[in-house]
Amino acid sequence: MSIAKGDFIRVSYTGKTADDGHVFDTTDEDVAKANKIYNEKGKYGGDVIIVGSGHTVAGLDEDLIGKDIGYTGSITIPPEKAFGPRNPELIESIPITKFKERPQVGMPVEIDGRPGFVIRVIGRMTQVDFNRFLAGQTVIYDYEIKEKIEDNEGKVRGLIALYIGKEIPVKVNDSELTVELEPELTYNQRWLMTKRQIARELIDNTDIREILYLERYNKEILEPKTADK
Repeated sequence: MSIAKGDFIRVSYTGKTADDGHVFDTTDEDVAKANKIYNEKGKYGGDVIIVGSGHTVAGLDEDLIGKDIGYTGSITIPPEKAFGPRNPELIESIPITKFKERPQVGMPVEIDGRPGFVIRVIGRMTQVDFNRFLAGQTVIYDYEIKEKIEDNEGKVRGLIALYIGKEIPVKVNDSELTVELEPELTYNQRWLMTKRQIARELIDNTDIREILYLERYNKEILEPKTADK
């Protein structure tokens, strides 16, 4: 069965720059370690995405359509369908006094809420590139379509894991979904910023029509933990 827009699939991939083969993203733990981009809090083994929903770069998203489960291939993606063109106007000179620590070339920074990285330090001025990561670069994705997710619980768990990096308990009863939240998740910024988007994508792409986010409290949760003596 060919993959179509709106399908939930599990896909594994490795993204690298076309000019020098630098690996910048991967769902393979061994590849991540070999290329020194391993994140011990990261989720490896493949991502569940909704095809056509922008969960990956446009060029890869489009290439998935029409492929079969088990397909393995590679695609070269130009900047306009990857991370966008590079805008020279987003390279700005910033006084060193704006930084909390002395800037170094390559250092990631945030100025007035805008993320960027240092590309040059000249005297008391620093050039910061505020372009999107890998903007202007052609990239290559090697990927494999591992499976198509058919059941609603699998779709929910996979989509939540895509957004927050972990799976949490869910229960689907006909067209109603209940997600029981761990106490610490209610303070998780990624969850707070994406829970509405998750709900919208599930309602738009499944037969789920109502979603309940449940916070559960009891004496054990509310009582502060004491250190072992």
